[in-house]
Formats: sequence, structure tokens, C-alpha cells
Amino acid sequence: MNLLDLARAAGPLLWVLLLLSIYVVYLTVMRVLALNRLGQDAGTLIERARAVTAESGAGAALAEVDRAAHPSPAAGVLRAGLGRADRGSEAAQAAMNAAVLDGDARAYAGLSALGTAAQIAPLLGLLGTVIGMVRSFLVFSSTSAPTPAQLATGISEALINTAGGLIVAIIAYVARNALRAKADRVMAQAERVREELPAWLSGRPAAPVAARPAPMPEVALTFEPVKV
Repeated sequence: MNLLDLARAAGPLLWVLLLLSIYVVYLTVMRVLALNRLGQDAGTLIERARAVTAESGAGAALAEVDRAAHPSPAAGVLRAGLGRADRGSEAAQAAMNAAVLDGDARAYAGLSALGTAAQIAPLLGLLGTVIGMVRSFLVFSSTSAPTPAQLATGISEALINTAGGLIVAIIAYVARNALRAKADRVMAQAERVREELPAWLSGRPAAPVAARPAPMPEVALTFEPVKV
């Protein structure tokens, strides 16, 4: 039995699963391409903007960021904060918050659709399973002594749809988690800029990460018997 025979034996729901699998693969490829573009490392641009801000001010740093035309969300947060620096720290912070939200929308786009596909695919497979089993029981109701070939039609439809739904769900689930991890890395750099830029504008050094306190030395306790 070839693939075409399997598709015919599985009934119409398998074609729905095939269309869903094509959509999942297409969306995954498009999101990988988009995240590769958004995930370009902006570390050099961030350090350059920091130096220019300290030397020449926010206006010169903004011009430097605009010339770079970097597509990452971190660069967008830089543009937003430096562009509103002349209006005060609160305006700059509000602009950066809006830029982070815009970056989130671009980085995490499509992930909810993949999650929905991962949830729907097993349900479609289960529906195909139920339909196949119903057909098998209908054979019993119409024939007192059904042949194995008659029963195999409904059973094969049930099993093929179950397998198809699980395969599509696994692909969608794995793709969603991998893309979310990549989007998290992209947005971590944007969050770093939002936290550090106010310190650049005020001329203060960024707050260092607090070191963990050293553990207290262990003191050995000895007890001597009391003489009466």
C-alpha cells in the first residue's frame, strides 16, 4: 500500500491534517527567516552608541544608530530612547517601553498559531479515529459475519488519522518551543538596552549586579563535661 492508498483509506480528515501540516511547515520557515533577521547581534552598535552618548550626547548617538539601520529590536529601543532623551527621562522610558512592546509583537508573531495547531492536530486525529471506529461498528450492524477486509477499512482509517494528528502536533510543538527560545534571546538584548540607557543619559554608571555574600565560616562546637 503506497501513500496515496493510505490517504484514501484514511478518509477526508487526513487531507485536513495534511493542509495543517503544510501551514505549520510554512509558518515555521517564515518565522525562522524573520528571527534570523531580527536576531542579528547588536552588541557592537550598543557599545558604539554608549560611547557616542558619553562623548557627544544623545543626538549624535541617535544619528549613529540611524546610520547603522540595524533591524533588531535592541536597535529599535535605542532609537526610541535616544529620540526622546531631550524630553526627559520619563519620556525616554515611555518610548523605550513602547519599542519593547513592538519588538515583542514582531519576535513572538506566529507562535500562538503554532501552539493552536499543536492542540488542534491531535483532536482532528481523534475525530478521525472515532469516525473510523464507527464505520467498523456499522459493518457489524449490517453484516452478521463481516470479513477482515470489511473491518480493516474502518480500523485503518482510525489508526492513520491518529498517527497523522500526532505527527503534526509533535512538529508544531517542537517548532513553537524552538522559535520561542530564539525570540527570548532576541528580546533579552532589547531588555538590556531598556535597563541601561537611562544610566547613559544621566551620566551614571549602570548599576552593577550585586555579588552574593560570602558564606559564614563553619565553627566547630566542642562541649566539655562539667565537673561536679
